[in-house]
Amino acid sequence: MSVVLHVTGRVLAGPEDVRDELWVVDGRVTYDRPAHAGDVRTVRGWALPGLVDAHCHVGLDAHGAVDEATSEKQALTDRDAGTLLIRDAGSPADTRWIDDRDDLPEIIRAGRHIARTRRYIRNYAHEIEPADLVAYVGREALRGDGWVKLVGDWLDRETGDLGACWPRAEAEAAIAEAHRLGARVTAHCFAEESLRDLVEAGIDCVEHATGLTEDTIPLFAERGVAIVPTLVNIATFPRLADGGEAKFPRWAGHMRRLHERRYDTVRSAYDAGVPVFVGTDAGGSLAHGLVASEVAELVKAGIPPLEALSATSWGARAWLGRPALEEGAPADLVVYDEDPRADVRVLAAPRRVVLAGRVVG
Repeated sequence: MSVVLHVTGRVLAGPEDVRDELWVVDGRVTYDRPAHAGDVRTVRGWALPGLVDAHCHVGLDAHGAVDEATSEKQALTDRDAGTLLIRDAGSPADTRWIDDRDDLPEIIRAGRHIARTRRYIRNYAHEIEPADLVAYVGREALRGDGWVKLVGDWLDRETGDLGACWPRAEAEAAIAEAHRLGARVTAHCFAEESLRDLVEAGIDCVEHATGLTEDTIPLFAERGVAIVPTLVNIATFPRLADGGEAKFPRWAGHMRRLHERRYDTVRSAYDAGVPVFVGTDAGGSLAHGLVASEVAELVKAGIPPLEALSATSWGARAWLGRPALEEGAPADLVVYDEDPRADVRVLAAPRRVVLAGRVVG
């Protein structure tokens, strides 16, 4: 028998489901002591399911796709921070080779971003016009792992401000096509304008969602549309506004207002029952490995610590259709010296990282 891992102390199998120990046999979780354990390695501490970064870009930097060595470094940085499940919210790079590596996080891909012509970051997206949206969504639905990523709004140079990218009819047809093919759809949205149309068109999730208001929050809650606020990214809005103010003063002012009310926006959405999940937006201009910082930002916004923790662990895994620490699940877990439910800042210092049943960090 291969080495058996014995995790003892406190195992957080669920928000209130605390076990004294678990065993890892052949890379799987069991709560039954193996009859013939053989070589046993013991890890002590507070164990959580491997963390989730639900908005991350492996294979991407500020200029576009990166090589495999850089992608590997990004994935390792996330892994060592405790992130063992990533929803890659759009990338032009082919990172399928990572699927063959049992020492790197699992990636759920959304294919490549789909944006309006000249309405997104250069070298990131398929840049198309609305008439082609359904066809491109169908392509990326087949290319991804059950998700498609739209750019819902961006700077419109004609108006000098953020503007919606897709007419309602085209968005509705495209989302319907993704659903027909078994994929969910998410969209980058900073501003207010695009949100109602996208939700009423059937979208499943919105990234950033800084434009939520008292008018659209109830609609999100009613339809069960999730948000991934990426507050560590929203923190960059003032710097972006300063850089663009001379050319686009309306846009700069709008970005500052969205930033100023960011915590109130997230707390209001949570209070209304909108599902909230952790995402860092790493891989563009932000570094990887920021999952603990994003959880702390959610708590700062007013989300209870246990709920913020669930947004990167039990709840996030259920939303993405992946197991946590139930019997027979892949043994992907992170061990800490203290209880992260009492203080989420504990997440910044993993004691051990276990991936596919092996201690890797």
